[in-house]
Amino acid sequence: MPIHGVIFDVDGTLVDSNAAHAHAWHDALAEFGHSVPVAQILPLIGMGGDKLLPEVTKLASDSPEGQQIRQRRAAIFEERYLPHIDGLPKVHELLTALQQRGLKLAVASSAKQDELVPLLKKAHAAAILQRRTSSDDADESKPDPDIVQAALDQLKLPPEQVLMIGDTPYDVQAAHRAGVAFIGVRSGGWQSSDLEGAIAVYADVAELLANLDHSPLAD
Repeated sequence: MPIHGVIFDVDGTLVDSNAAHAHAWHDALAEFGHSVPVAQILPLIGMGGDKLLPEVTKLASDSPEGQQIRQRRAAIFEERYLPHIDGLPKVHELLTALQQRGLKLAVASSAKQDELVPLLKKAHAAAILQRRTSSDDADESKPDPDIVQAALDQLKLPPEQVLMIGDTPYDVQAAHRAGVAFIGVRSGGWQSSDLEGAIAVYADVAELLANLDHSPLAD
């Protein structure tokens, strides 16, 4: 069936931010007496913070301490790390090319809405990616499919007419659970073997753009 829409992950896909998120978690956890190495946190970036926190501390994310840690992480990320994050190469060019082909575009991110817009601006993508779903729009974060389903609802397209582009196994799982085919990129630090289930894997969105006419997004 022809593809009429594309859903994008953000962190590690459009912006080089996975390590920054891991460091922000590390710093916030340390302030509350939890010593968790960045190397342990980094492979969990891409799933929602509500799932990451209990994974590394056994704390419930909605517990009083869990909520304080998550709030502190958000503040640390904004203050210490967000100013130094860069968009990944050729993001705007890819989005423009897809838009010119008549494809409807959306975002499905595990980030909070107030983090999502600054990240999209870093990628020069905010003006094009107006359809945005975040963890605020879903009961369950990735790898559950809720955020992807919310993006499908915004696109008003059936899942078989949509592709998702992301960089983590959590994106793959969320897409598949929503019935959406998946294209992987390795720009977030994962390898092709980690993105099992993807119909294609590229180094980054720049490589996808360079091969667009021979990709699953080709006319």
